[in-house]
Amino acid sequence: MSDPRDPSGKNPPGEPSLDDYLIKDPSSFALNLARMIEQAGKAASAWIEPREKGLKNDLLADPMTDMVKTLSKLSEYWLSDPVRALEAQTRLFSSFLAIWTNSIRRMAGETTEAVVTPDPKDKRFQDEDWTKNAFFDFLKQVYLVTGKWALDLVERTEGLDDHSRLKATFYVRQIINAASPTNFILTNPELFKETVASNGLNLVYGMQMLTEDIIAGKGDLRLRQADHSYFRLGENLATTPGKVVARNDLAEIIQYAPTTEKVFERPLLICPPWINKYYILDLSPEKSLIRWLVDQGHTVFVISWVNPDARHADKDWEAYIREGIQFGLDTVERRTGERKINAIGYCVGGTLLSAALALMAREGDDRVKSATFFTTQVDFEDAGDLKVFVDEEQISALEKAMFSEGYLDGMKMLTAFNMLRSSDLIWPYVVNNYMRGKDPLPFDLLYWNADATRLSAANHSFYLRNCYLENRLSRGKMVLAGHRISLADINIPIYSLAAKEDHIAPAPSVFTGSQCFGGDVTYVLAGSGHIAGVINPPQKRKYQYWTGGKAEGDLQDWLNNAQEHPGSWWPHWQEWIENKGAKKVFPRHIQSNDSDVLDDAPGFYVRLHT
Repeated sequence: MSDPRDPSGKNPPGEPSLDDYLIKDPSSFALNLARMIEQAGKAASAWIEPREKGLKNDLLADPMTDMVKTLSKLSEYWLSDPVRALEAQTRLFSSFLAIWTNSIRRMAGETTEAVVTPDPKDKRFQDEDWTKNAFFDFLKQVYLVTGKWALDLVERTEGLDDHSRLKATFYVRQIINAASPTNFILTNPELFKETVASNGLNLVYGMQMLTEDIIAGKGDLRLRQADHSYFRLGENLATTPGKVVARNDLAEIIQYAPTTEKVFERPLLICPPWINKYYILDLSPEKSLIRWLVDQGHTVFVISWVNPDARHADKDWEAYIREGIQFGLDTVERRTGERKINAIGYCVGGTLLSAALALMAREGDDRVKSATFFTTQVDFEDAGDLKVFVDEEQISALEKAMFSEGYLDGMKMLTAFNMLRSSDLIWPYVVNNYMRGKDPLPFDLLYWNADATRLSAANHSFYLRNCYLENRLSRGKMVLAGHRISLADINIPIYSLAAKEDHIAPAPSVFTGSQCFGGDVTYVLAGSGHIAGVINPPQKRKYQYWTGGKAEGDLQDWLNNAQEHPGSWWPHWQEWIENKGAKKVFPRHIQSNDSDVLDDAPGFYVRLHT
């Protein structure tokens, strides 16, 4: 019988090769495994040491406790009725049987169709052996079928309230993402082949990186999503020329240098979220919204929030409004002589701005003449997956942890945001860094994402309770500075931008919230997500946006009648803002002897790391 392989000893084209899975140098492989175990011990020590010294307490606000309680409700429903449990098991085993039968037929040389295939957007199963190798194809299909079955159990569980169902779906999805065969060396053909090819050296490098990242996180894993050594604030990030022209305990105000012969009479104040640093709006020059705004003729001021510590424990929303937004407005007025000001708020910075405008309406402060909100929620009834972390029990536990320190550690919030898209923001980097032993690529957006900030205890507690838990802002029940404020009191023109694939401020939630304001609202829906939908320079010619009528009724009905436009929404906003006040004046240059100048942009506060 002839040998089916070619003279080189390799399998025919299209057939998987076993050579790639065979260890060629057992002694080197064994040595590297020993080195890996040694590095793993160092990683374990880095994790244990701060706990032995009492610097870490994992019992406070531990999300694992809530996950176990939530999934226990799920298990109780399915296991309490033998018929129901048998029916669920039968559905799963019938799928397994179909996969097994196909595998047997395939081994016999028959052509079969997969019982289940990955979503085309799923990047995890791109290696050809996931399809060509019968073993890995079997693992892939079993995993996909089991994951679908588990999510189906949540959907079919009766008696769960909406919040418990949301939490159960979220936690089950986290387990599914964590259990993917792509996350383990022996069940991932690409990892397996790389490990064999390097004689396990990739695992040594991976454990070294794991140790470094636990040390960097002071006992917690600070997952690297980008090459941090590449970026320098003020050099290749946050490079738009400007000066810090005011500073207090909570914020710096940055004024940017003009680049046009004339500027709009109305200056522009930007309120970014305090959960992250402001320079998401001033990344590399070609991505910088701030630079683009300056080049359109705007006199741009930005609030740069301090990275709070225990001294800021009692800084609540009123403090952030008085010492942040109104401090910024005072600075703009002093620097330009203008009382008519345009304002922009991004994410929770927009939520704060909306509350500030409602308070200012009650107090007779009418300096803001138009407001723009980027992916901003003011109605939190359908606030998406972040509500998983918000109920009375979890908030109380979190408050206990926060008020003992005076703040919430930035890594806690970063982890929560990453979990919203763990299949994109956690597990690919776990695999790349700690199993493949490769440094992540330099990516400005992910560098910014990892540059976490702490959250002052009073501020974060007020936000969680008044917005996520009780939804007081949209209901006109929020109390600030002794006033019960209402968004209906805000009668200025508003530009409300949502992002279609936003996991943090879902587009339907932003749409509903846009109906709470008393003035004219222009609702615009951008393509992509919470960041890419906003930071979308026109020259990139990426994504699209939709415009339509008033934000009334249901988002899908609005979208059915909306007009789609290719590319960035930035020029559309520019046209909108010009219609609110197109008069121009001479530029407001910052003089070299300006006594207000405290520092060059990007300032001091943005450099305060967690």
